[in-house]
Amino acid sequence: MLASYAARERNSRGRLFPEEAPFLRSEFQRDRDRVIHSSAFRRLEYKTQVFVNHEGDMFRTRLTHSIEVSQIGRTVARALDLNEDLTEAICLAHDLGHTPFGHAGQEVLNDCMRQHGGFEHNLQSLRVVDLLEEKYAAFPGLNLCFETREGILKHCSRVNAALLGELGNRFLNGTQPGLEAQVANIADEIAYNNHDVDDGLRSGLITMDQLMQCRLFHKHYSGVIQHWPGLERRRLTHELIRRMINSLAVDLINTSRGKIASYGPGTADDVRNAGEGLVILSQEMAEMQQELKLFLRANLYMHEYVKNMTRKASEVIRTLFSVYSSQPDSLPESMGGNISAEGQVTGQSVFYRRIADYIAGMTDRFAIAEYEKHCGMHDERSRFFDNRTSRL
Repeated sequence: MLASYAARERNSRGRLFPEEAPFLRSEFQRDRDRVIHSSAFRRLEYKTQVFVNHEGDMFRTRLTHSIEVSQIGRTVARALDLNEDLTEAICLAHDLGHTPFGHAGQEVLNDCMRQHGGFEHNLQSLRVVDLLEEKYAAFPGLNLCFETREGILKHCSRVNAALLGELGNRFLNGTQPGLEAQVANIADEIAYNNHDVDDGLRSGLITMDQLMQCRLFHKHYSGVIQHWPGLERRRLTHELIRRMINSLAVDLINTSRGKIASYGPGTADDVRNAGEGLVILSQEMAEMQQELKLFLRANLYMHEYVKNMTRKASEVIRTLFSVYSSQPDSLPESMGGNISAEGQVTGQSVFYRRIADYIAGMTDRFAIAEYEKHCGMHDERSRFFDNRTSRL
């Protein structure tokens, strides 16, 4: 049932540590299951998407985001005759390395790590599945297939790519990942744009009147109002989000079918050597998607309320990094608290890398608890997340 250029188990580049074939599952199903049962996946439930976890039970988290990406990715992969199991595994795993407090946490942790190799959440997701998960006696990490690991690593600097062997070659040689990885990448963008619209409207930080400047929203708003004038606000919002996601997914499927047919790949390796991505939106839809993305950046992510939470989150991360750097004994022994700062791995300090591992693995609420513990409950700073006079 799969297209000739889809990823196939028999053509997989395999795992870092050889294993017996799974019983009653494909190799990529096994990858998906290992991701779902990982500790890092469970912790995504309490990691910020846009709003810090305690802001409300109805806002997205990294976990619900990953599930929504998976749903969109599976739909597109099935329609394109690609490997749905592989697509699902990539979608579910793509944010495993994300820090607490969303992109704000990533940015400040990267700043803290600037002299020690930096920090990037895609690379950290790979580090989680290759090393940090401790589930199996025979190997570190989850020992996922090459194709799953390839899809997890959406971005990578040339410096880091040079350290990754075969997995990093495409960033050095300009080749493409498999189609399943390409699907997961765009499914991620479709999911976060649309559910951030939903969360932004729920929070009251953005309004439908503001969103009318975005062509994608305006188009579907007009259609819904024409059919159901006077529709209650929450149902109107859900109907709009549903229609926007559907229109993007349908456009992605139809445009990608045409692009793949025009290039005519015969194998997955042909896809990698195509010189450009083959899973794409139409130009018009890509422009509308970008328009919506820029709107959210200006009106939601840069909203003063969100920026205030971002400043607080940044202080938490920076303070914790400083505490663990100056007080190594405060790190749990399992995270390398007994490793000296002089230890080196690929030119980077083991000590500081383990600090980054520990902080990146925290949930929002655990990071806040650690901050409060190390600041001391007498310190006014330790309670700044409880100042919720403007809570949503």
